[in-house]
Amino acid sequence: MNVLETIVCSANPGVETRLERMISARVEFRNRQEGCIKSWFGKSTTDESLFIFQSVYVDLESLKEITKRSSESLDSTDGGLESCLIGPPLVGLFDISSEDMLVS
Repeated sequence: MNVLETIVCSANPGVETRLERMISARVEFRNRQEGCIKSWFGKSTTDESLFIFQSVYVDLESLKEITKRSSESLDSTDGGLESCLIGPPLVGLFDISSEDMLVS
């Protein structure tokens, strides 16, 4: 089974653009890693401070390894996403099948 990671977070007032750049950097990083099938993010249409950030991984071990590498590489240079968040993010991990990702 593949693993879908979903993160929903809200930016502190005034740092929405910075948070968006930081999330974008993490998406790009994940998409370059073996073990990440696809990563993307979206910004709420009704609240400029609200973001969703999702990634699909080959398995749970890939998620753990890529998250560790991302943290070591990016958090050390930009302070990590938490530095821009109004509170803790909502994080969920879900088992999904390859067929669930097919788009008609």
